[in-house]
Amino acid sequence: MIRLITVLFISIIGLAACQPAGSTLGADGKPLPRAYKIGTREAEKIPFRMLDSVNSLRSASGLTPLQLDSQLTAAAATHSRDMQVQNRPWHFGSDGSSPVDRIRRVGFAGTLVGEVISETYETDLETLGAWMSQTDTRRIIMSPDARRMGFSWYQEENGKVWWTMVLGT
Repeated sequence: MIRLITVLFISIIGLAACQPAGSTLGADGKPLPRAYKIGTREAEKIPFRMLDSVNSLRSASGLTPLQLDSQLTAAAATHSRDMQVQNRPWHFGSDGSSPVDRIRRVGFAGTLVGEVISETYETDLETLGAWMSQTDTRRIIMSPDARRMGFSWYQEENGKVWWTMVLGT
């Protein structure tokens, strides 16, 4: 009897070891995605990786490459943080501001082509993929009028990321 209990105990421990550490299963029985945590080193690379990725997509379509713009990036950063404060992804600020208002506040002299936003746990490139799969956001990113890009985010402690991309002339 002791031998049977020992074998069962070892079997249970062995089966428990087969489960990935820290894996949480969703309602469908599949592992839930892990939150993408942006570290300091990663944060320095993200704007340039996004710019390169967008420009590769634009180049493949024969469009002019974009330049990263610090003023548009400042407007994007402000809006990402504000969306988190409001706890909703939308194009209006908590003060009622529009994307046009925000680019004017930072002194951008060009015109707004458009703003794309997202609330997600995905990486920057996964988010770009999602944007490119939607007609309205793809149209903004691939606009022939766009020449400048601002890109920023705000990440919550739980890993949720509020992404904002602003394109202008």
